[in-house]
Amino acid sequence: MLQAMAASALAGADAKANPAALEFGPPQPFSHDALKERAKALAAQPYDPPPRPNPDIVQKLDYDAHGKLRFRYDYALWGDGGGAYPVTFQHVGKYFPKTVRMYAVSNGEAREILYRPEYFTIPPTSPAAALPKDASAFAGLWVMEARDGPDWKLLEPWVTFLGASYFRAVGELGQVGMSARGAAITPGGPGPEEFPDFIAHWIEPAATDDDPVILHSLLDSPSLAGAYRFALHRTKGVVMDIEADLHPRASIERLGIAPLTSMFWYSQTAKPTAIDWRPAVHDSDGLALWTRAGEHIWRPLNNPPRTTLSSFLDENPRGFGLLQRDRIFDHYQDGVKYEKRPSTWVEPLDDWGQGAVQLLEFPTDDEIHDNIVASWVPKTPTTAGQHLSFTYRLYWLADEPFPSPLARVVATRLGRGGQPGQPRPKGVRKFLIEFEGAPLRDLPYGVKPEPVVTASRGTFGPYQFTEPVPDDVPGHWRTQFDLIVEGQDPVELRCYLKLNEKTLSETWAYQYYPF
Repeated sequence: MLQAMAASALAGADAKANPAALEFGPPQPFSHDALKERAKALAAQPYDPPPRPNPDIVQKLDYDAHGKLRFRYDYALWGDGGGAYPVTFQHVGKYFPKTVRMYAVSNGEAREILYRPEYFTIPPTSPAAALPKDASAFAGLWVMEARDGPDWKLLEPWVTFLGASYFRAVGELGQVGMSARGAAITPGGPGPEEFPDFIAHWIEPAATDDDPVILHSLLDSPSLAGAYRFALHRTKGVVMDIEADLHPRASIERLGIAPLTSMFWYSQTAKPTAIDWRPAVHDSDGLALWTRAGEHIWRPLNNPPRTTLSSFLDENPRGFGLLQRDRIFDHYQDGVKYEKRPSTWVEPLDDWGQGAVQLLEFPTDDEIHDNIVASWVPKTPTTAGQHLSFTYRLYWLADEPFPSPLARVVATRLGRGGQPGQPRPKGVRKFLIEFEGAPLRDLPYGVKPEPVVTASRGTFGPYQFTEPVPDDVPGHWRTQFDLIVEGQDPVELRCYLKLNEKTLSETWAYQYYPF
């Protein structure tokens, strides 16, 4: 039945019989194995950038003008049947100027979805009205909520692929936020960053709400070509099973696998005076890592004074992610719901070998810039002619899918060093770290956990102690110490709690810039 419905949907291209039907090209055989061979062949050819409709016109489609180019839901792929989740499309614009070819897949055949301006609400005064009628102007796609649920036309999409190789999904708390990418090529390097593009998508329908939408994507850039397969599952958030098959055209200094991109302007940890009326502004507040050895690490994010690269060496890591742990509205006071932004976690599903989770932090002075990048970077150099493959699962949830049973870091606070009522010495910074979790709730009365604190440079002051936070929350403890350091170079700090030889908490890892 589903196959008949899908075939009917693809065949409904007669505009006279159904004015709101998508138009399709002729059917062609399709398989993911064939797409992988196509990516390999593409990498052996000189790079040819994806077409751009008249750049002078598209440049005029700024944020406001592009927002008026809304896809007409009557034209949605599988809007009337053939798949559980309708798919709509996005128009090119100033910030998404490159075209992406779209195909619908059924029974091993693919038919290209032909762009027509009538698919979009194009006001007569819009610059888009001046584009040639036969121009291809798809820039991306949206996967909408299930057709048999609440009116999907009134709901936001749960997956979006739009711009270069960027994609994002709604989280468990109903919000979008950070983005993921197909690949990152030497971000933060000495020259301009190279952003690969998804140049074509092949879309397979989900038979039921419980089945995944399958997306096959072709990636291309001057240095890299690749084939991707996404199995998009709508769960309490979104879970994506991803296969990446990559073929470098050229040597790549740092190839970022499963890259995550987010925004961190400031938090309550170290907020500049009067920078903004809101207490905190960020899509993510920390990098979480689960190493092969089993250590759980929490690295609070920074808005550094200069571009900073941090590497966490590992072999076959169990996972990493950019998380939003602070879920308290009063800590943001903003209607855009920063407290509900998704946490995104990468779980490798095959052998990734030796390498590092690398965290790039760029300075920013506004919330409109994504200034955080986290990805896996293989130890082996990437050279032309290689064949690389990675399989992983991407979770868009409220928390990491495999939380540590240990106590977790819940706050990082900075202040002037020294003791109240005494002169505060220069060059001394006080750190206060809060932990909360079951191992701290189970401590016998009168027993205090011991902090284990290390620093890459500097010395610790005499004022160090650990105590329960006086808020009557069981298992909520804090440790405090002073760091004495000279100069402006960053300091790498680590801290965890233990009792005798038993580890009680995850590891807090922080990069401190003296100021």
